[in-house]
Amino acid sequence: MRFLVLLVAFSLSWSGIAQARYYDDVIASGEIYIGAYKNFPPYSFERDGEPAGVDIEIGRRIAKAFNLTMKVHWITPDENLEDDLRNNVWKGHYLDKDEANPLAMKHLADVMMRVPYDREYAFKRDGEGLLINDQVVLFGPYQRERWQVAFDAEKIDRVGTVAVFQYHPVGVEIDSLPDFYLTSAFGGRMRKNTVHFFSHTEAFDAMLAGKVDAVMGMRAEVDWQLGLHNKPRYKLAENGFPSMGKQQWDIGMAVSQRYRQLGNEVDVVVEQLIRSGEIEKIYADYQLRYELPGLYQDVVE
Repeated sequence: MRFLVLLVAFSLSWSGIAQARYYDDVIASGEIYIGAYKNFPPYSFERDGEPAGVDIEIGRRIAKAFNLTMKVHWITPDENLEDDLRNNVWKGHYLDKDEANPLAMKHLADVMMRVPYDREYAFKRDGEGLLINDQVVLFGPYQRERWQVAFDAEKIDRVGTVAVFQYHPVGVEIDSLPDFYLTSAFGGRMRKNTVHFFSHTEAFDAMLAGKVDAVMGMRAEVDWQLGLHNKPRYKLAENGFPSMGKQQWDIGMAVSQRYRQLGNEVDVVVEQLIRSGEIEKIYADYQLRYELPGLYQDVVE
């Protein structure tokens, strides 16, 4: 009887462990789980009840290359990227249960999209000198991202420098890098005109409503909003961001370090999509500018 109780307990505890999968298991299953951030246009979101966005389209092409069905593993951001990688790629979150089987954790992402492809971050160490990201492999850069300002040309003649926001209100997503930058740069001179919103979409809506004269966010987010509203009065600024530090970064993918073969195979597919111009076309379909990641710039140009 005691053995039976222990066996049942072991079975229940095992069913609560989330698992990513080896390459052969993914192929044999006929489907691949692509991890993408939820409600994050234009990268990944739902439109008319269906997954959409550039990361979703890239995921579909990855699945097609292996003759697999794509399943979207929606990611809700946690406090930091390390948490997102742990909860969605290599361990799982104990509260993230499978709706079909409440005793089991939801399936992990086989491949997670939109992860910084950065050597410094990949080999980041904690206070004891241990690697923080030793459970994941970061690979497959597919896009370079930048910060961008858009402004209302009926309120501001031009944005040649961020110093203009000493006199004009600018909207930012709260706790984002633009938020920290605009509230601290140049001795905090732009702090009083930096207006906080819960999302970049809300910030842009505020500009449409005349509550702020400009917004600052990621380039693709700004392009997306300009494309949606298509009003000539809203322009792209051409300014830089002095003292900001990293103003451009490459975006790639992540897999569990146990499943490097899967990452290697996906890496080959994504490189083909980049070299063929297919990824650039995906961005164009969403009215977004595309920039090659640094790994390919010298080779492809």
